[in-house]
Amino acid sequence: MTTTPATDLSTPVPSERLPPSTRRAGPRKDLSVMIGGQGGDGTLTVSDLLGRYFHEQHLYVYTARNVLSRIRGGHADASTRGSVEPVWAQKATQDVLVAFDDEAVRIGQAELDPEGFILGDQGGVSEGPERLYLLPLSLTAASKVGNGLYKNTVAYGALSHLLGFDETKARGVIEGRFGRRGGEALQKNLSAFDLGRTLAREQVGANPLFLLEPGTNTRSILTTGNQAAALGFVVGGGRFFAGYPITPATPIMDHLTRWLPTFGGVVRQAEDELSAINMTIGAAYAGARSMTATSGPGLSLMTEGMGHAGQAEVPVVIVDCQRVGPSTGEPTRHEQSDLLHVVFGSHGEFPRFVLAPGFPADAFELTVEALNLAEKWQLPVFLLLDENLSEYTQSSEPFDLSKVRIDRGKLLSQEALAALPVYKRYLFTDDGISPRSVPGQRGGMGQTTGNEHDEWGHVSVNPENRRRMMAKRLGKMERARGDLPRARIYGEARGQVGFVGYGSTYGPIREAQRLLAGRGISSRFFQARTLWPVPTAEVEEFLATVERAFVVEHNFTGQLALLLRQALPRSSFSSIVQYDGNAFRAPALVKRVTEGRP
Repeated sequence: MTTTPATDLSTPVPSERLPPSTRRAGPRKDLSVMIGGQGGDGTLTVSDLLGRYFHEQHLYVYTARNVLSRIRGGHADASTRGSVEPVWAQKATQDVLVAFDDEAVRIGQAELDPEGFILGDQGGVSEGPERLYLLPLSLTAASKVGNGLYKNTVAYGALSHLLGFDETKARGVIEGRFGRRGGEALQKNLSAFDLGRTLAREQVGANPLFLLEPGTNTRSILTTGNQAAALGFVVGGGRFFAGYPITPATPIMDHLTRWLPTFGGVVRQAEDELSAINMTIGAAYAGARSMTATSGPGLSLMTEGMGHAGQAEVPVVIVDCQRVGPSTGEPTRHEQSDLLHVVFGSHGEFPRFVLAPGFPADAFELTVEALNLAEKWQLPVFLLLDENLSEYTQSSEPFDLSKVRIDRGKLLSQEALAALPVYKRYLFTDDGISPRSVPGQRGGMGQTTGNEHDEWGHVSVNPENRRRMMAKRLGKMERARGDLPRARIYGEARGQVGFVGYGSTYGPIREAQRLLAGRGISSRFFQARTLWPVPTAEVEEFLATVERAFVVEHNFTGQLALLLRQALPRSSFSSIVQYDGNAFRAPALVKRVTEGRP
């Protein structure tokens, strides 16, 4: 199909040539923009600028990204959604597509709303549908700014006109994003922005194609799950972090490298994940609140160390930012297939808790709670994130510092240690938790081993001692149930449809509930925050309040559903899974629920 406007760039496109649907459209309450091109084209930069502008307009924001695990080349796209009402996931369709090449048109067109339009770079896009508007984005950047890479800022400038942005605020976003780079970089980006606005006004028309209503969301911050977990670690008293770079967990280490030293903490980039887990164990043994973060391949390397921490009752927090596996898998794609690994991964048996936040503020809160639980119960605690929660920027309630409390459990002061008639590191107690000293305290004991041991910490193969030590350690799983984070329940008191999910399924499920309500279908959502031990009583109580229940997750085998069936063999629910590397979209989820498809 031929493109509009004509390739004679000196001829402005009259406003009457705009699609009739856009001429009639009033201000929109919910709008999403996708930017596509090759890796290195700056698609994420445009997405970030749009997100910042939407945030300045007091809208709720959700950004998503689709990039390959490479520095440059290969298709990459990102989408930014701004809405008057709260949003927690990607929009089902895109209202605007910015395409730097033909591949971006082919890929993005499938998601384009029927009333949407495409803004294409004449330097890379040759053809498309009638609602394609070609502008010389890269040519303008190269000839008038001095570098074709500025085409992304030219595109942002063009969008700012086509979407009716306040020019002063849109420029302010440029200043906020590039001001720290120095005068030349800032001035070139401002020049590119102005050129983009001029191109759009002169060659598409004086009137914006879409307008987006300003919002009233003045409280939210823009953040990611990784950033929230890093802040939770600092505020929760964490003082030692070791890690090795791996997608999508690396930003946690990046944030902590900037923040933690200010509070007297230490960040170490280890030579590999084996070293990272062992450094973390060593620091925790020495008395520091300690954490590591990784993804699937790194978690595999940490498995022996995890067992050591469990056997030696050393309190560590391990963040697993899940991605597509196994092996290298798809490093930048979304999945939730590590659940059974963090629950059962080990030779032998040891206690562990698995917590799963659903949104950034939840990640902040549960990171603090993970530190408390690890030290109180003296065991490894896993914090299970996923690609979308880890790296996608979204609006979040400010983190509530008033709720932060620090519980170091039975960590003995020098005075308390001196008052004991005798100190046994692995003393048998009613709750299974032994008083703990750290190396260097007078009257304490510094021997810790991965071998089975007696109350003193001495190696033992005595059968009766083994039975008692196993019962001591594994018994914590039941005794701790009252301390573990409870699920959050959303929706009606009783529902025709019930959802059970964790992690970033939170967003699509919440939006699916909104769509179901519009069709007169009541629903409830059990956002599981403790996955292991399975919160049996909570789940059973929830299932009794819904007519049909669906466990929603991103893996092939339905791992959460498997755990629930094992714990609740008489309960009835269906499993909904997706494992193509993409997140659920709310309309598709509603369709699968109402049509009964797995």
